[in-house]
Amino acid sequence: MKLPTESYLAQKSRWPKAGRHILAQFDDESVVVYQAYRPSIGHFAVENGYFGGKDFSYSRMSWIKPNFLWMMYRSGWGQKEGQEVILAVRIRRSFFEELLSQAVPSSYTSVLYEKREDWQKAVRGSDVRLQWDPDHSPKGGKVERRAIQLGLRGEALERYGKTEVLEVMDVSEFVAEQRSFIAQPELLQTPSEAVFVPESEAVARWLGIES
Repeated sequence: MKLPTESYLAQKSRWPKAGRHILAQFDDESVVVYQAYRPSIGHFAVENGYFGGKDFSYSRMSWIKPNFLWMMYRSGWGQKEGQEVILAVRIRRSFFEELLSQAVPSSYTSVLYEKREDWQKAVRGSDVRLQWDPDHSPKGGKVERRAIQLGLRGEALERYGKTEVLEVMDVSEFVAEQRSFIAQPELLQTPSEAVFVPESEAVARWLGIES
């Protein structure tokens, strides 16, 4: 597998234990996000380097997750129907930053919007949805830390799927290998991830990221 990996337990000791944090594998130019698809969609993306084909729809919202273990929880480590192919998608870091700046919470919160109508207007005007969900351990148990996922539609999804993607990797074999170590965390390897902090302090405050 192309992605650098590390011992899960070693990484766990470095990760924040609570709060809202973006865990991701990234460098100066790119950020890796994860998705899970049925074989027809996943294999097309890997073979062509972009998303398309007869089964992929650009008219629906598609969710990306920079956190590997959140994707493992959501896909049942690649065992849920329709989520058998786990993709690691390397996208431009500048585009990821842009998505974060455009993100609107998927549900109303009075902390960010004085009126529900203001939030509804923001939803209509943005192609990016934001959710903070409980992060999970390899076995699927909730942890105190929150993990981010972004829902893309419209122009944001078109750019993600066609022009902002740098590389599409099928990591399903790696996932299957590591799945056997779920009950033996001392043997488990996961993609190397660190806390990603948006360049804009205003965006970080808006997202509720905790320092």
